[in-house]
Amino acid sequence: MSRSFRFLILNTDYGEFLTWLYSQNPGLEGKSYEKQMHARMESLFGVADFYSSNLRKLGHHAWDIHANNEFMQKAWARANGIRVEEPMAVSRQWQKTWQIAQHAISKLPLRYMRCLVRPLFRSLNGQPTWLYDILAAQIRHYKPDVLLNQDMAINSRFLREMKPYVRLLVGQHAATRLRDSEDWACYDLVVSSFLPTVEFFRQRGIRSEVSRLCFEPRVLSRLPRENRTFDITFVGSFHSVHRSRTAFLEALSVRFPQLRIWGPGINWLPSGSPIQKCYMGQAWGREMYQILRRSKIVINHHGNTGPYANNFRLYEATGVGTLLVTDWKLNLSEIFEPGREVVVYQTPEECAELIRYYLEHDDERETIAREGQRRTLQEHTYYHRVQEMISIIRHHV
Repeated sequence: MSRSFRFLILNTDYGEFLTWLYSQNPGLEGKSYEKQMHARMESLFGVADFYSSNLRKLGHHAWDIHANNEFMQKAWARANGIRVEEPMAVSRQWQKTWQIAQHAISKLPLRYMRCLVRPLFRSLNGQPTWLYDILAAQIRHYKPDVLLNQDMAINSRFLREMKPYVRLLVGQHAATRLRDSEDWACYDLVVSSFLPTVEFFRQRGIRSEVSRLCFEPRVLSRLPRENRTFDITFVGSFHSVHRSRTAFLEALSVRFPQLRIWGPGINWLPSGSPIQKCYMGQAWGREMYQILRRSKIVINHHGNTGPYANNFRLYEATGVGTLLVTDWKLNLSEIFEPGREVVVYQTPEECAELIRYYLEHDDERETIAREGQRRTLQEHTYYHRVQEMISIIRHHV
């Protein structure tokens, strides 16, 4: 029997999500590390505990860390006797900011509350001293065989200093641009769902392998059965770095006033953008999955990321059993069969025609949706990806 590994999975969360999480759970910030972690995982946001739970199914030990969650991380430090020093001025500002945010929770919509708590999360994005102090203590505590870092913005110099406590340092990164100036040589292996990222590391002499994104079937048991009350939906980001996606959504918004859009925020959009009439606010984790499940059609657009199919929406929409209408990419047929498991377009005009057709042909729409779900559940789950990752790691150990 192959020996099991000890995995420590390192990740971070969006500041907006952390704001939402603690606003939905008043008093959570004062609870134990375990209770905060439970609430974080129950949200089903991001990869949640999908990697760690499936690693445990395969007989491995696995723990999750959300390094920039200050409340949770400092709760771990207190429980483990780790004293974290912070300048008094920073500590007082932190406490005052959170008191203001807590008061605002009961007074304002979430989209306004984010502006109040931004000073708190600005310090998190700047990776303050406490983040690395606690993270170092956790790495020494768990002594992992594999440190799987899913946020490669974590300082590589720090990770190099942690190498004596780790057998294998594995990075995981998708498609956002990486800095050429960073010292990536601290990594023993990098896995990515995006082929150009794999090539980026291979060109620098770092071992790298493809590991696609996926869906966690356990999500289905957490969602109530509801009718498909939305004709067309999009859930995702459309910031200034997604200009092509924004233009695409604006074109659809004009054609389909029933389109509903959820995302982090639209403050940066011009006042006349047609997206504003379709915008429904933010949706995280469980709520996002429920929106997808209640949709007749889920729209996908990759934005400015190049010619490869590579985002979670591919798997989330098909995973919950909804028809996915997605933009054509070179490798899409390796993941889903166009026309049978998903519907594919190349222009906004073609997308609009396909939407009209499948809104009028319920049986065909639901047949493709079922086939897409079948493919995802048979080939694109976290259990499949974790098995592949273990195989890759064994090969490189």
